[in-house]
Amino acid sequence: MSSQEIPVVISCSQDELLSILHIPVKAEKIGVLIVVGGPQYRVGSHRQFVLLARKLCENNFPVMRFDYRGMGDSSGIIRSFAQVDEDIQAAIDAFYEQCPDLTGVVIWGLCDAASAALFYAYQDKRVQGLILLNPWVFTEQGEAKTYLKHYYWQRLTSADLWKKVLCLQFNYQDSLRSLVAFASKIRASTDEVKQGPKAHYSDLVDATLALPVRMRECLKRFNHPVMIILSGRDLTAEEFREVVKADHEWHGLLAQSPVQRVDIQQADHTFSSQQWRAEVENVTLEWVKALTGPA
Repeated sequence: MSSQEIPVVISCSQDELLSILHIPVKAEKIGVLIVVGGPQYRVGSHRQFVLLARKLCENNFPVMRFDYRGMGDSSGIIRSFAQVDEDIQAAIDAFYEQCPDLTGVVIWGLCDAASAALFYAYQDKRVQGLILLNPWVFTEQGEAKTYLKHYYWQRLTSADLWKKVLCLQFNYQDSLRSLVAFASKIRASTDEVKQGPKAHYSDLVDATLALPVRMRECLKRFNHPVMIILSGRDLTAEEFREVVKADHEWHGLLAQSPVQRVDIQQADHTFSSQQWRAEVENVTLEWVKALTGPA
């Protein structure tokens, strides 16, 4: 017998979520839930989710991948990644219903799906691990710092830029306007990254906090292993690195033993080459295998 791929329709409030369940012949008791991120065409990173699910299933791990409400093939109005707790809960409920021998779930997410997973995980004891790829920690100040430090510096060392300058094809006005706009954001007086919540530790994390702070506080409350995978050529990953550098609490969390980090130096945001995809698959597989071994 070979593994099975079964479509499962999940009820979530008044809407239906479409999912695909990958069931191996001899299933481990830890499953992997792949949360789909922002809208992309199906042959891009979404195709890689299919290949990742099949790789894990070949190694005996059941996998469910699904579209939350308003995304892909699921019904409902489109919503922010910060508003999908109910969707993730419904997906895990269905996962357990279809695979009753499960003892825990690892949530896997790329970009804003990684942020959505982190928002949800500490609230559900069934979530035994997180794999977060290029987590989305966007703020206007963070974006400005990242662009000035990484994008503009690379442009200054680009032969293509200086060729345009010498050929009088460079648009000075637009470039200067963009540079001034980013500098103005950096000078903003509010330090969004360092502000913290006022609530007691046992309370739910305040949803109005700046995104990097909210994610940090959610990670504090999640007492299980976390794997963070970062691309080397991606501004989203660079913004995450800058947040960690600027916030000693973030830095301390990533230094703890339950949190592991892998950098794939040449990879882009969606790990779009076969080599980068294979690295993600292998890192994911070995990490999930470790969860099923001796404590």
